[in-house]
Amino acid sequence: MKAIILKDFGSTANFILEDNLSVPEPGENEVLIKIKATAFNPIDYQMRQGKTERKRMHSPILGRELSGIVVKTGKLVQRYKVGDAVLAASGSMGSNGTYTEYISVPELILAAKPEHISFEEAAAIPSASLTALQCYNRLAISLNDTIFISGAAGGVGMVLIKILVAKGYQNIIVTAGNEESKNQLIKAGLKEEQIIDYHNGNLVQVILDKNEGNQFNHCIDLVGGDMSLVCALIITINGTYTDVTALTTDIAREELFNKGTVIVNISNYAYSLQNNFQYYGEKLDEVIRLMAESSITPPSVQVVGPLDPETVRKAHQLLEDNQTKGKKLVMQVA
Repeated sequence: MKAIILKDFGSTANFILEDNLSVPEPGENEVLIKIKATAFNPIDYQMRQGKTERKRMHSPILGRELSGIVVKTGKLVQRYKVGDAVLAASGSMGSNGTYTEYISVPELILAAKPEHISFEEAAAIPSASLTALQCYNRLAISLNDTIFISGAAGGVGMVLIKILVAKGYQNIIVTAGNEESKNQLIKAGLKEEQIIDYHNGNLVQVILDKNEGNQFNHCIDLVGGDMSLVCALIITINGTYTDVTALTTDIAREELFNKGTVIVNISNYAYSLQNNFQYYGEKLDEVIRLMAESSITPPSVQVVGPLDPETVRKAHQLLEDNQTKGKKLVMQVA
């Protein structure tokens, strides 16, 4: 099979095409999927760079979510059959990553692809949606609470905004970096006055002014780094800081500690550490139900290209440069 291989940590030049790899064999509780499309996530380039996320790597083939067709099943598989269209956040649970033609994954992590969405849209759903849903389910936010979300136009942020708006939350302030991102957030249900350009000088004061000078009950940080300190400065005493990146700075951690902040760590791969594969399939089914009820819509996607090293390089660079503009980047595989 063909695959895009990362031959070493570092630049995007380290991606190469291999075309003679063996197709994986599914285990008794697994299915083999012919991948139709895969989407890109920030963790992909963080792995490529050799950062902490590299510890989640189990294959030189990167990529952590997919849509495709079941082509073979293990002898104990019950829910899916050959020919079924499926999607999954495979993470480190598959035989390899998703920048390739085939992958074998546990049956329990799969969800059936809705007929009314494309394979490209389906591939863009799993990782961001599972992260956003985990944020919503674990935070128990009251309708009157004030919420700040950094990097809201990214994959996770777009899904989370749609969920919050559908559930009736109104006290939301977010950051975005360009007009395209802003327009996507408005399309998702926010008003223009709820969106702040993070390039603004004196960003902390600008954010607080949007909240009538008050600090926030919840800060959901989808960016980390310098933005973690912004969150630490605008959060109220005993507020909740939701960390989705594990990229908080030392100064931010000190400020959060001083304020007695409740810190919630969001980790998609946490459940796989105990082989709780059922969690992934069940939560994906929940996301798809929300879409069927029209509570949320499928993600807007940008097809970057076919299965080719240049496609991967371009997607990684767009993610690193924060140029996704509110869309999920997708690679067509077949």
